[in-house]
Amino acid sequence: MTRELPPTRVAITGARGLVGTVLLNGLQARHAVTGIDRRRGGTGRRVEMTSARAVERAFRGTDVVVDLAAEPNPDLDWRTAYRNNIRATWTVLEGAAAAGVSRVIFASSNHVTGGYEEDEPYASVLAGSREGLDPTLLPRLTSVHEARPDGAYAVGKAFGEAAGRYFSDAHGISVICLRIGSVTREDRPRDRRDLSTLLTHRDLVQLVDRCITAPDDLRFAIFYGVSANTWRIWDIGDAERRIGYAPVDDAEQWRELVED
Repeated sequence: MTRELPPTRVAITGARGLVGTVLLNGLQARHAVTGIDRRRGGTGRRVEMTSARAVERAFRGTDVVVDLAAEPNPDLDWRTAYRNNIRATWTVLEGAAAAGVSRVIFASSNHVTGGYEEDEPYASVLAGSREGLDPTLLPRLTSVHEARPDGAYAVGKAFGEAAGRYFSDAHGISVICLRIGSVTREDRPRDRRDLSTLLTHRDLVQLVDRCITAPDDLRFAIFYGVSANTWRIWDIGDAERRIGYAPVDDAEQWRELVED
């Protein structure tokens, strides 16, 4: 008789935001999910994410933390990025290590390499000027490309990736960083850029679920979070190979809606 394993205990920080709400709803059928946020309201726990002691207490008994605790504005000023996002990221990693969490899934951002979007062919692709280009021949950006942050928000996310590497090496925590693309409330592209960068809700849930259930020996990784868009500029081959990510949606189905 096969003994059924208990569900993975997952804590999602920043749970009241759009991505957090999608993940809470999408993961609870497979895992024991708890939402954490610094704001009051909802059914989750209220925790001040820059308080090391409060974060450690909140993480006790947790297997995996999905860290979304940041102000999600790409145009964020440096003062806010430093005082809120960077501090919260470090505190989450520190608290996870102290509480015995085995894995942290860090919500990084595609803006960590946003500087490449000024270069060709990416600038043309994202602007919708695709004449003479073949999507199968695009030199897609990989996680080994040098970081080129496009603002203070992106610098904070690059810091989070570096901090994740450190905590993985120094404290033995598995850390997976996801450079998340465009997750929209409408669950479809809003403009031409989104035709390349969209990450649909069901692909987001699948990606994070694959990270939660990835083998224990995956100690550190950076993956792009994007759907199977024909004109995506980011490579997802490493996520396909290492964690079995298999996105099912393609933003092309909404092209006429966007370009009308």
